[in-house]
Amino acid sequence: MKRAAAAVLALVLPAVAACGDTADGGSSGTRTLTVFAAASLTESFTELGREFEASRGGVKVRFNFGGSSTLARQIAEGAPADVFAAASPATMTTVTDGGDASGAPRVFAKNRLVIAVPTKGGAPVRVPSDLAGRGVKVVVCAEQVPCGAAARKALDAAGVRLTPVSREQDVKAVLTKVRLGEADAGLVYRSDARAASGQVRTIEFPEAGRAVNDYPIVALAKAPQPGLAGEFVELVLSPRGRAALTRAGFE
Repeated sequence: MKRAAAAVLALVLPAVAACGDTADGGSSGTRTLTVFAAASLTESFTELGREFEASRGGVKVRFNFGGSSTLARQIAEGAPADVFAAASPATMTTVTDGGDASGAPRVFAKNRLVIAVPTKGGAPVRVPSDLAGRGVKVVVCAEQVPCGAAARKALDAAGVRLTPVSREQDVKAVLTKVRLGEADAGLVYRSDARAASGQVRTIEFPEAGRAVNDYPIVALAKAPQPGLAGEFVELVLSPRGRAALTRAGFE
């Protein structure tokens, strides 16, 4: 089962969103670094991937962005990857407990939730309690995903009980529904709301401080490119990495 899953994912990965050319090493002489990363890291890691490529001739960075729990499961099933960056320590545990990490994960950033609402129209939402109003359509992440677990904690801290109209598999899907006007509000990370500036409005609320997520990163034990994996992890942890993450809205 593990080999079959790995074989399927090896066929799928060339189509995954990449930083630069997605052609792998082999005949072209390039080396490809494959990074599995939480969807909320899309903008900041894409920037760092370009920098990584520019400083190393013949290296391409291929990203697989998605829900952390889904990515962790793919790694556990044998998906070929060099680096894993998760949106919570809990999802990283799937990888470390399975012996798939090459060392101890290191926390490189923190992120907190905000309420995102459409720039025009929609039900009036100004504070968390408005999310439970009659007819207000709210979208959140599924609870097994870090942004969903954080949403539950933040809403509990605010004393808000609601029934979402949908639970999505990653934070980008929540943001898309709000941006398209398919929901009156969504709970998303501050970094994702910043990336969508001008397309959604952002409402910060103090209870989000009770559900701040730590983001850990690790090179993987079976990394096809172990040297490059370690170098990318160090870039993320470096002052340049911290600067890119801060610009994106991470703490």
